[in-house]
Amino acid sequence: MESSISRDIVAWMADPANNALAPGLAEPAFDSPLVGCASGADPLFAWLRDDIGPDFYWTPAQALQLAFPGREMRPEAVTVIAWVLPQTARTLEAHRRCRELPSLAWSQVRHYGEMINENLRRFVVETLAGQGIAAAAPVLLPQWNRATSARYGFASCWSERHAAHACGLGTFGLSDGLITPAGKAMRVGSVVAEMVLPPTPRPYTRHDEWCLRAAGVACRSCIKRCPAGAISEAGHDKELCFNYIRNVTAPYVARELLPGIPVNSCGLCQTGTPCEHGIPKRPRKRPAGEQTGELAGQGEAAG
Repeated sequence: MESSISRDIVAWMADPANNALAPGLAEPAFDSPLVGCASGADPLFAWLRDDIGPDFYWTPAQALQLAFPGREMRPEAVTVIAWVLPQTARTLEAHRRCRELPSLAWSQVRHYGEMINENLRRFVVETLAGQGIAAAAPVLLPQWNRATSARYGFASCWSERHAAHACGLGTFGLSDGLITPAGKAMRVGSVVAEMVLPPTPRPYTRHDEWCLRAAGVACRSCIKRCPAGAISEAGHDKELCFNYIRNVTAPYVARELLPGIPVNSCGLCQTGTPCEHGIPKRPRKRPAGEQTGELAGQGEAAG
């Protein structure tokens, strides 16, 4: 059953005053959001903490406790509310044509769109507070910080993508992007609240279930789309990705697209792929002996 806060999120994003691609533009930054929920007592959150960084990664109850230090937050009384903000068709089309440097629309969404996402986080927190419900956006807490995971390198105290994964909104691809029913080209946000909502069923059992490679398809679309060579058969090299964005795309955006604003914009691996628009279709079962091969040209044909 759709919760009232879910309806509030969808309605807030439908207001053009809240969802402009850039100041002064009537064009929306995002399509209609997807919303999901998960219990703070879901074992997946404790597993994520232990897997990513038991010394720094927060469970939902720990994040809410930081926002309300005088109150004891019981995991079973906490709900995570997560949302996906899909890129628009126009932004996808513009970005799909790019090969080495990001499009203007994508960079606008990365900069102004994330401001929208921050405002949405605040809106959800304030809406719940108006109902007497303790709530907080973990990534907006003053204690939120980046960290180094012994297993995964670059990390942080709270991951929006992992929160969305726990809330039934998507699984991870080879590039570490979250593949959602609205596709991989999107932004994510979340809030934790002292309330109980029915959790959104997770229609998957593996963290990478919606990636074609998990179905045995030798898809290399995101590998081909990455100009930094940061995606390979082994996965996503965060350091190569980080260096390319900081040294190549951010200076380009500040120089050519959004003068004076060094936006950390890239996202080329999120478009021109089978997972750009949604969950990619699984291949039909082939007769015994028929070769499967690679998804030839998928990176160019998608969309």
